[in-house]
Amino acid sequence: MTSKQTEKSNSGVRPATGRLGILTPGLGAVATTFMAGVESIRRGHSKPIGSLTQMATIRLGKRTDNRSPLIKDFIPLASLDDIVFGAWDPIPDDALTAARKAGVLDERDLAPIAAFLEAIKPMPAVFDNHYVTRINGANVKTGKNKRELGEALRKDIRDFKAQHKLDRLVVVWCASTEIYLKPGPSHATLTAFEKAMDENDDQIAPSMLYAWAALMEGVPFCNGAPNLSVDIPALLELANEKGVPISGKDFKTGQTWLKTVIAPGIKARMLGLKGWYSTNILGNRDGEVLDDPASFKTKEESKLSVLHTILQPDKYPDLYKDFSHVVRINYYPPRGDNKEGWDNIDIVGWMNYPMQIKINFLCRDSILAAPIVLDLALFSDFAHRAGMKGIQEWLSFYYKSPMAAAGLQPEHDLFIQQTKLKNTLRHLMGEEQITHLGLEYYA
Repeated sequence: MTSKQTEKSNSGVRPATGRLGILTPGLGAVATTFMAGVESIRRGHSKPIGSLTQMATIRLGKRTDNRSPLIKDFIPLASLDDIVFGAWDPIPDDALTAARKAGVLDERDLAPIAAFLEAIKPMPAVFDNHYVTRINGANVKTGKNKRELGEALRKDIRDFKAQHKLDRLVVVWCASTEIYLKPGPSHATLTAFEKAMDENDDQIAPSMLYAWAALMEGVPFCNGAPNLSVDIPALLELANEKGVPISGKDFKTGQTWLKTVIAPGIKARMLGLKGWYSTNILGNRDGEVLDDPASFKTKEESKLSVLHTILQPDKYPDLYKDFSHVVRINYYPPRGDNKEGWDNIDIVGWMNYPMQIKINFLCRDSILAAPIVLDLALFSDFAHRAGMKGIQEWLSFYYKSPMAAAGLQPEHDLFIQQTKLKNTLRHLMGEEQITHLGLEYYA
């Protein structure tokens, strides 16, 4: 162990020794882009652009102290060289085949790491067309009930850990959006949840089984889709009981990420909002799944929650009462993973004069999501070693619809989220939190 690691361990955070397994339910565009990117970085072919854990700095102490180390040099994170990848998917394609089909990365980037990706083969998935109607695959587990399927996932986790001689694991959901479900009696307590598993209750979706299996094995779980998944009382109870961090939900990548940048700016200037119209075209597997109205309903709920929480119409009725917010996603196969989003924003200024903001964002969905997967895995592993458990609200920075403690509204403002994230890191490492109210103001 280096002297730097020894110093870090003095904070009470266990050092990141040994190997870290990152398991992804889903081996599609997001997961393969993530895995390919990490391997490319490890070989020196590219830089970890978009990743806070790898590229961001963090200010420590007063501005005059001039201490701004990289986050990865400040906290004990797992090294990229120590990461091992695994996945589940109903489609049996290995990671190289899946990456080529996804069409995110060019062959010039895949060819140098082809053998590495080809060796990553998905374990049979817990999958049911009732919850995701537009995908079919033969690489699927069978069992007499959902409890048996959940136990099969637990065995996968144990076997993967043993096979690769891993010290720790994290599970990050990178699979499709399931149909819309509301929390109900089956989700209220762990006892009710496990009884519902035994009875094959339709309210127990596959993503919940992955979350249950991970938590039962003491593995942090991050939910990258808007599915209920781990965001139910039963699994929060289990996470706290097992001492495991959880976070979610729905990676904040393209259009919604921009909303959490622009809406705080509108509110900061006390400008009014009459309406915000958003539409997208997307041609990858995610777009195909969201073409199903039941799955789109889940995504829509996630996207719509952002503006109301940031703008607080109840506190600022003169500015934001009854503004119109419309979200559309259209499946357009020729576009592939290169999503295009249009936003028309009708704002109101001095003396009630109308103005407009128009945005055309041509983004690459999985390119934006891949570094989020990396950061969530590394930060969740760090949180676990720091003794944190339950909902990790400081990771809201990465999610469209962040989980929050009962009775609390989630925070959507990207800049407040960033402050919470960095202040959490400072706190865990025994540094003062930055409030911008130092003693120099009172000298």
